[in-house]
Amino acid sequence: MATKKYTVTLPEELAEEIRSEVGPGAFSAYVTHAIERQREQDRLGELVAWMEEKHGPVSEAELAAAESERREIERWFDEHEAQAAGREAA
Repeated sequence: MATKKYTVTLPEELAEEIRSEVGPGAFSAYVTHAIERQREQDRLGELVAWMEEKHGPVSEAELAAAESERREIERWFDEHEAQAAGREAA
């Protein structure tokens, strides 16, 4: 991907905190990743708005069901990760 240098203004304390954590050479990569993540969130927000416009708002029951399913998937991955770690240790 081609790159281009831009000038942005950031709160000094925030910028220095990030620079001290990632090092000066990784600062641009960190900021790029943060902007990419924000763009993903913006696009998801647009998708949700479109879906709600087309199908109506998500109900509390639908949110609860989705959260339950997310927890089940997370448990499944945690269990399989633990099993894989056990096999590697053996």
